[in-house]
Amino acid sequence: MLVKPGLRRIFDIASLGILVGLTGGVAVSPARCLGLEIDPAAVRGRLVLPAEPEGAVTPSAAKEKLTKDPQPIVLAGRVGARGMEPFLDNKASFVLVEIPADDHAKKPGHDNDNCPFCKKRQANAPMIAVQFVGADGTVIPVDARKLFGIQKGSEVVVRGQGVFDPKLAIPVIQLTADGMYVRPPAK
Repeated sequence: MLVKPGLRRIFDIASLGILVGLTGGVAVSPARCLGLEIDPAAVRGRLVLPAEPEGAVTPSAAKEKLTKDPQPIVLAGRVGARGMEPFLDNKASFVLVEIPADDHAKKPGHDNDNCPFCKKRQANAPMIAVQFVGADGTVIPVDARKLFGIQKGSEVVVRGQGVFDPKLAIPVIQLTADGMYVRPPAK
């Protein structure tokens, strides 16, 4: 269809209105509406850090520092969610828990989720809900396991903007991340 230059903007706005109407008022990127695939390698190259960032803190230390207002922070944690699935399917989002500071949890085959000692120690430590968002402000629609090559138990250092609301029933730090370093597995 040939559209005059002056009418092009009106056509674009009308098309966007139709897309928003079709998605129930939820803002959806044009690429997602058109079924275009996101290149995981390109996204990975932008988000994976070549070296571990300095100044990483534990979730417990971050809980004391963060407020309801977003602040830059670097957090170290282990992928896990206290008995729940730490990943959201097809989203660059996952949950981190505190990395145990002693040798107890470093034994081969140790499962923090099923260890009574670890459960008790982790009870007051916050979890970290990590999400990587695209330019449109929505969570990148690529599974974090595929995007970063991580799995439950992986240790990572994540950089981004964090918030913590102490009034929540469950202590959770919300982190909108802009970079991540995956620590090599311990031998």
